[in-house]
Amino acid sequence: MHFRFAELMHRADPVTASALWYQAPCVVAIRTETLPPLEADHARVRTLFSGISRGTERLVLSGRVPESEWTSMRAPLQAGDFPFPVKYGYCAVGLVEAGPDALLGRTVFCLHPHQDLFDAPVAMLTPLPDGVPPQRATLAANMETALNALWDAGAGPADRIAVIGAGVVGLLVAWLAAQMPGADVTLCDIDPSRAAIAHRLGLHFRPPAEAPADCDVVVHASASADGLATALRCAGTEAAIVELSWYGDRAVSAPLGGAFHARRLRLIGSQVGMVAPSRRPRWPHARRMAAALALLRDARLDALVEATIDFSDASRLLPAVLADGAAGLVPVLRYLVS
Repeated sequence: MHFRFAELMHRADPVTASALWYQAPCVVAIRTETLPPLEADHARVRTLFSGISRGTERLVLSGRVPESEWTSMRAPLQAGDFPFPVKYGYCAVGLVEAGPDALLGRTVFCLHPHQDLFDAPVAMLTPLPDGVPPQRATLAANMETALNALWDAGAGPADRIAVIGAGVVGLLVAWLAAQMPGADVTLCDIDPSRAAIAHRLGLHFRPPAEAPADCDVVVHASASADGLATALRCAGTEAAIVELSWYGDRAVSAPLGGAFHARRLRLIGSQVGMVAPSRRPRWPHARRMAAALALLRDARLDALVEATIDFSDASRLLPAVLADGAAGLVPVLRYLVS
């Protein structure tokens, strides 16, 4: 394997990068960092776009990651430690500038924090498949979560499926589920404006009061107690409710009285850090990531990543974008490449 090191090793000036750090509650900063010499099993990537995971990064910016989860919540290439300061993020797409010949000039996805130029292990870089543009590829980590949730749910053709919560992960779960032959999929959310984007994806949308009953599978992704109550109400006898919401340090009530036991319902926690047990013997993380990227070929999914913020404006704009109650789906940071 050949690497392009000569140019890097003979540069007189150090190579610097700009990175986004969550400094303190509701405080975002851009720091300048010096990159070390490129290691033999790494590549250097010039970032084009990086996606903000709104729910998770809202909790990080507000300092609401519980101390008990500081280890499990670390992003793969995170710098710093919870609660602050921390360099966080895991949805970067960029061009390989140095590294193995097979990757030079390729556009890749990497689980890396928000940074305009970075080094990463070659094993963590997944080239984008044909038909997936860089901005849409920032959804890869969300698509991984959605795919894993359906594996955890055991959903199949002709199932009646309800997805509660029309954030980006809920939308992707519903979109994937609707591809199964004969599946009857309903997406529910309290925000009526989400109906338009659901319809653009070919999905049935209902307010929670009109959520279907006797479902075979229910996926909850609203991060609210009311949403969880709706999910439990939708489930048919012995059905599975897959809980995708992550609440940070918030306590959440769940109505486990009523018919919960009589209907023998199952509440399943799904977490993307592990491949679902039904696939784990055959699916390493790299295979799942490649599959997630391939699933992003549908141009309708561009509707989930239309909002962009210039990276240079991130420290000023992100606190409002990540504030509790802020509207929108996936904010995408755009890096101006010269």
